[in-house]
Amino acid sequence: MTARTPLVSSRARDARLLAAAAGVLAVASVLSLFVGVVNVAPWSLFQPDTDAYRALVIARIPRLLALLLAGSSMAVAGVIMQQVTRNRFVSPSTAGTVESAVLGIVLATIWLPGAPLMARMLVAIATSLLGTFLFLQLLRRIRTADSIVVPLVGLMFGAVVSAIAAFIAYHYDLLQLVDTWTTGSFSRVLRGRYEPLYAVVAGLLLAYVYAARFTVVGMGERFAVNLGVHYHRIVNLGLAIAAITTAIVVVVVGAIPFLGLIVPNVVAMWLGDNVRRTLPITALAGAGFVLVCDVIGRVIRHPYEIAVGTIAGVIGCVVFLVLILRARAPRTS
Repeated sequence: MTARTPLVSSRARDARLLAAAAGVLAVASVLSLFVGVVNVAPWSLFQPDTDAYRALVIARIPRLLALLLAGSSMAVAGVIMQQVTRNRFVSPSTAGTVESAVLGIVLATIWLPGAPLMARMLVAIATSLLGTFLFLQLLRRIRTADSIVVPLVGLMFGAVVSAIAAFIAYHYDLLQLVDTWTTGSFSRVLRGRYEPLYAVVAGLLLAYVYAARFTVVGMGERFAVNLGVHYHRIVNLGLAIAAITTAIVVVVVGAIPFLGLIVPNVVAMWLGDNVRRTLPITALAGAGFVLVCDVIGRVIRHPYEIAVGTIAGVIGCVVFLVLILRARAPRTS
């Protein structure tokens, strides 16, 4: 009975954290529904002929669903990338994944000008996968024990890809469109224009199914092979999930910087590196983070709106610096 006490205590703490994250998410969801330029009250749902009801059904509820899906999926993508690369500072925004997706959208806009959103999404997924696996090849050639070097290489790689996308966009007079993809904003999310985000649910489920294997892979190739895990297969699967999820989110709402970096790190500080244990709370925390940024962006300059990507960038930059300083600080016994 005594031997089971730590396990029971750990599960109880996880349950409390999960309940707290769900509570914050519920409060932020309510605020997201009823905060904005159009005055909307809860009873508007029972008045179908009013502007408030139409605002709820056409804009606010789809926007809330898009926020939840994008936030949770990008946070989970960050967890996976950090595990398979064994580096806490790797995420879709520090590995060139986001920039590769933007490059794909630019190419799809030029090559397939009249194509539907799904066709552009497929091109963005292809370039996102290509860019992510190119980064992995760079990573395998870096022999350093410094954890800061890897994300710096990723940032430089992303800058090169971004410069290529900007050059092509400038040549075809598409620079203004590039800005909409590089800055995540949910203001253009309406019913009928966010539904491709439902595809990220498959990635979330797949991530949870393979969560234990991602944890083992995070312990190193030799350790994973000794436990009978196909190391390279799981690494490729994890990177594919992260790249596809990122491409879908970027195509629909744009890039949300630092989300896949700071949320998994903060959760790991509390719960450790067991992916199966941390994944639900990470998904809720990611959704909550995006929701809070969205509400702040709507009220800080009311009735104008600041993009979620801008708010997340400011907050994420500060947290990122704190994480780097924490990692660089000398440890004393």
